[in-house]
Amino acid sequence: MAVDFSAIARWPNVPACHEWLSLDRRGDWRLQGERVTHRGLIEFMNRQYTSDAVGRWFVQNGPQRVFVDLAYTPWIFRREGESLSTHTGQAAGKVIAAYLDSEGSILLETETGIGLLDDRDLPAFLGECRDPRTGRVAEDAALLELMAGRMTDPPEWRGLPLQAIVPSAVAGRFGFDPQPRSAP
Repeated sequence: MAVDFSAIARWPNVPACHEWLSLDRRGDWRLQGERVTHRGLIEFMNRQYTSDAVGRWFVQNGPQRVFVDLAYTPWIFRREGESLSTHTGQAAGKVIAAYLDSEGSILLETETGIGLLDDRDLPAFLGECRDPRTGRVAEDAALLELMAGRMTDPPEWRGLPLQAIVPSAVAGRFGFDPQPRSAP
């Protein structure tokens, strides 16, 4: 579903809102730090979630952009059987690359964009990681070596090699602003 921008024409000069809305590492919306639980509000924010040309993510609320502070990435992915969906409920699309960061988090680059795998899905994901030489489940030691950036023959997930990535480099590499504060 497309984001509705129709109210902007009627009220073109409404100031943007910063530091009120955030997205946590499990894909929950938070208003001033409190988890949003109202189903209707969650569905509204999910429908109106998008980004601008400079990688600032926001929820379009009538004529106002409510910018989102991201705990890590703009998307949180959840497993649904063999596929992945975003925290907004849309299909994530084809996985292009898989990353293991130095803190043990899994990031997936998909047709939708870069996203963090919900930590509740980590055990199943790691159970599918294989040693490319033997085809066996990847050993913890191999994953730890990859997290430290010291592995040349990394485990694979569904045929994709896991790549090491440093958390502080994610936003710059994938072109998003995790804490938008003002106009670019």
